[in-house]
Amino acid sequence: MLSSSLATVKTLPLKRRLCFLLKLVCFVSSVLIFCEFLIYYVVIFQCRWPEVKGGAHMGKKETPASVLKAIILADTHLLGEIKGHWLDKLRREWQMERSFQTALWLLQPDIVFILGDVFDEGKWSSPQAWADDVRRFRKMFRYPVSTELVVIVGNHDIGFHYEMTTYKVNRFEKVFNFTSGKLLTRKGINFVMVNSVAMEGDGCAVCRTSEAKLVALSHKLNCSQQKPNPSNKRCSDVEKLPASEPILLQHFPLYRKSDAECSGEDSAPPEVKNIPFKEKYDVLSQEASQKLIWWFHPRLILSGHTHSACEVLHMGKIPEVSVPSFSWRNRNNPSFIMGSITPTDFSLQKCFLPYESRVFTIYCAAGAVLVILILAHFQLLTPPFYFAQRLISKRKAV
Repeated sequence: MLSSSLATVKTLPLKRRLCFLLKLVCFVSSVLIFCEFLIYYVVIFQCRWPEVKGGAHMGKKETPASVLKAIILADTHLLGEIKGHWLDKLRREWQMERSFQTALWLLQPDIVFILGDVFDEGKWSSPQAWADDVRRFRKMFRYPVSTELVVIVGNHDIGFHYEMTTYKVNRFEKVFNFTSGKLLTRKGINFVMVNSVAMEGDGCAVCRTSEAKLVALSHKLNCSQQKPNPSNKRCSDVEKLPASEPILLQHFPLYRKSDAECSGEDSAPPEVKNIPFKEKYDVLSQEASQKLIWWFHPRLILSGHTHSACEVLHMGKIPEVSVPSFSWRNRNNPSFIMGSITPTDFSLQKCFLPYESRVFTIYCAAGAVLVILILAHFQLLTPPFYFAQRLISKRKAV
């Protein structure tokens, strides 16, 4: 009887330790699950598709089926084998994968556009490194059959103009089915995809081919928007496309002097806003920008490249939206654009992803709580009540 009582006394501390250890494991697991999984649902759940009036001014009523729901993101910059540290790659790719998959599940878009710089080292990666990068991209940005993914080429995918080769362009086009001057029509809405790296204007082989396709497509679109006229022989044999004014999708923004006029919490930092942009490097040249506007008369231009948000009006009527980077490696507050688009109208809304600084703060706070719990459990932390009692007793003794 006595031996069983002693055994019970000995097992009590062990049970308490196991119980405390279990509580710590549950606490740490809860913090990890929230910061690495649930937080994306909490944040993206607050995003809502913008409403679009569509054909209301024409006496028509838009239905959900007639509105194209599009997600637009840019500059994912998947790290490569040369500059990418394995831990950095693991962290950034997990963040982007969870954000993308959560957005698809919650928002259920019809189509997703990625505006270039999918990879960070595509401009110099070997065939094996390229294949590995593509494999990781397909895993991260997998999508259901109900959603379409369209990828635009950027300078980090094939290099700037002086690094661009036919081999790199063909390699990208083969994987992503991308062609500069390609028209994508969905629900009567025309999207024109532009290889902005090839808009150098120096007559290089890739540039000539790209511009020729754009000119031919411009002719088709312009003919489709004109009223039928038998006397117009230039348009008589042209394949008719939906009469909707096109939306341009490209990596480089059209020419602007700087980001000085850009505003918003995800615009460029104040210290760099007034730095002048370099043509053909930060933005397209004035000549190339003017060509695209003349050829297509777009109703909207969507671009990336700068990693910061900006909205500008070209010629006082054509809006361009520069989409910030989707990677936390480039921003503390990444985001993507949600667009409700019809053949006659569109409405855009930004959806921010979790701030990395806030995630870091949660981890720091959880770490501090964890330390306090451990110290208190092993009685290494003096409770406030006894601390105050000791102070009072010392004063009385004096």
